[in-house]
Amino acid sequence: MSAAECRSILADGSVMTICATRRERAGRADVKCAGAGGPQLAERMQQVVRLARLTEPRFDSRDQVLLTADRAPAPHERDWELAAVLADRMARGVLPPQPGLAANGWSDEWHLGRVGGHAHGAGREGLLLGGPGGVTHLGALHGQSCASGAVSGARAWFPLHSGGINDSLCWVEVSVYPLAAPAGEEEDTIAVPGLDVTGQLAVRQALAAARRFDARAEGRWRTAVRFGQPRFHGKSYELALVVADRMARGREFLARGRVIATGCSSAWQSGRVDTVEGLAPKCALILAQAAPGDRILLPRAWEAGLDAGFAAAVKAKGASMACIEHIGLP
Repeated sequence: MSAAECRSILADGSVMTICATRRERAGRADVKCAGAGGPQLAERMQQVVRLARLTEPRFDSRDQVLLTADRAPAPHERDWELAAVLADRMARGVLPPQPGLAANGWSDEWHLGRVGGHAHGAGREGLLLGGPGGVTHLGALHGQSCASGAVSGARAWFPLHSGGINDSLCWVEVSVYPLAAPAGEEEDTIAVPGLDVTGQLAVRQALAAARRFDARAEGRWRTAVRFGQPRFHGKSYELALVVADRMARGREFLARGRVIATGCSSAWQSGRVDTVEGLAPKCALILAQAAPGDRILLPRAWEAGLDAGFAAAVKAKGASMACIEHIGLP
């Protein structure tokens, strides 16, 4: 067991200390967060740390890191994010320990290793600041270049249908970073911050199985999966997820516009695409929001049930469609 801590200066001038403790994983989650701030802060901290790990070339899933905060920042404060990332890295030995380290910084692109900026702490002696004029990317902490160019990412959209005014297309984004050495279990290399434990497991299982369908696709990538809306039910997102992953890994051609897909599978390892519920409302939603250049992928089992004019209406919007029963050939 090893521990490290990093401090951050909050908007009111108080000091927040984040402690990271590394311990044997023993079947538990790779990152656990607790302490002041309640579940909302814990969820965001877990998301930040998991995304920031993407561009680390070395992968080791044997340990769990427990992150705790001694006080709660204001609801919209984010300067503590860099401190959480640094504490996590020091506890795991990715960075050498630096007693007394304090840092302020936030990012909307942790999965690219970039640090966007800071809101507080300018002019404080000994405070590491993120963003322009400070640390702009995590590689700089090691004297390395920015690793964002090595991250390949792609998005696909799927229909969120609940029968109300909130029906919409939701995106799923898959970002992959090449591993320096083969990883162990494929599912351990896939981070899905933002979803509950059941949702994370479902995403990992679907991606790991679909990669088995691709020859030599396993053990090569560190992966982060993000959803535009993390609160949904069902499995109809799976085809969009798998297609986004294939595009990110260079296994699928990119559409001129968006890829909009719905479908699931109980046998992704064979490349099979199964049907999902909601043919009529989901097709109506897709057609209403289709734009020129979009590529629409539907389960083959839906083909016979489509309205007679659906394909023509899609074409009239400048989009294209296909009903498929398998994902692309390896």
